[in-house]
Amino acid sequence: MEFEVRTEERVDVVNITDRVAECVADSADAGTCTVFVPHTTAEVVVNEDEPRLLADLETALSRLIPESDDYRHDRTDDNADAHLRATVLGEHATIPVEDGELRLGTWQSILFVECDGPRTRRVVVR
Repeated sequence: MEFEVRTEERVDVVNITDRVAECVADSADAGTCTVFVPHTTAEVVVNEDEPRLLADLETALSRLIPESDDYRHDRTDDNADAHLRATVLGEHATIPVEDGELRLGTWQSILFVECDGPRTRRVVVR
C-alpha cells in the first residue's frame, strides 16, 4: 500500500503514524511493517512527535549539514543539503506488528521528514 504526503515548508515534519496504522490494519496480523520513502531528499524516522523536539531536529540538521556550504551538487540542483540530511536520517523504518497493530513505544511516532519541500511525496508501506 502507499499514500501521499504533502509538505508546506522546505524542511517539514509530518506525523504519518495513523496513516501507516491504517495500512497495517488492512493487510497484516503479525510480523513487521516497513515504511519506505522512495525519494532522495525525504526520509522517515521513528521518534517523539513533540513540537520542541521537532524544532530541535531541524536545528540539529541545519547545524550538522548547513543549507549552503559550497557543495558541488548545488551547481546541479541547489539541494545538496537535503540529499545529505536524507542520507543521515534514512529512507525507511521497520516496526513490529502484533494483532494487526503497530508495536510502537509509548512516545514513538512515525515521522515523515521533508528536506526539500514543499512537495507531494509517496510513502510505501509493506
